[in-house]
Amino acid sequence: MKVILSGTGGDELFAGYPWRYYSASDNKNFDDYIDKYYKFWQRLVPNKDLKNLFSPIFNDVKDVWTRDIFKNVFNQKLLIETSEDYINQSLYFEAKTFLHGLLVVEDKLSMAHSLENRVPFLDNDLVDFSQKIPLRYKLKNFDNALRVNENQIGKKKHNNEGKKILRKAFSRYLPEKIINAKKQGFSAPDQSWFKGESIDFVKKTILDDSSKIYNYMDKKIVQKLVHEHLSGKKNRRLFIWSLINFDYNLKINKYN
Repeated sequence: MKVILSGTGGDELFAGYPWRYYSASDNKNFDDYIDKYYKFWQRLVPNKDLKNLFSPIFNDVKDVWTRDIFKNVFNQKLLIETSEDYINQSLYFEAKTFLHGLLVVEDKLSMAHSLENRVPFLDNDLVDFSQKIPLRYKLKNFDNALRVNENQIGKKKHNNEGKKILRKAFSRYLPEKIINAKKQGFSAPDQSWFKGESIDFVKKTILDDSSKIYNYMDKKIVQKLVHEHLSGKKNRRLFIWSLINFDYNLKINKYN
């Protein structure tokens, strides 16, 4: 085959990850929403630890905060009055961040195998249409879902409440077990990658005292966090993945 179809965009346009949106659907105001949603996505290093982590360069970046960068992604020109408006902001955020990353990866993978990859969900007219659909047509039990409190959010993962209109539209073509299937993520098993046979690579890359990342980050803190992962105390897979990429970019761009 020379041409393939991909479902990229379906989740971002039609609310494929309900548990993400419910975590910040009930808010006092926009800043309250940003605080909640930022906390939900902040998975590398807490803000309170950034000063110490970046102590070698903190005086140069002390006025730069990831919360501000996070906030600037959202469309603050949109009217925000209801819980539905906040969830639409969450969908907007994912379309502006996740979707771009997926398309870059998808293009590289398909081209590496001489494939033309098409993304029909991102047809301009369909995207415009999806932006006009009320949220109750994207999320099942929408009104009840908004009353989920933070203690229940984790229990609602991997459900089939998202993409309601897509499930209904394709019900005449696909088996019921697919139509009603629970949403599953597609994360790489990088928690195990950074142990076992890969441990030497991790040590050589980011535990090496000569690594260029220590021109920007505190060595003791970085190595403490990495050892927590290697010893099984905490899952630091995202932090380690970020360090590996940071180290690689420093090397290829020949930064000091």
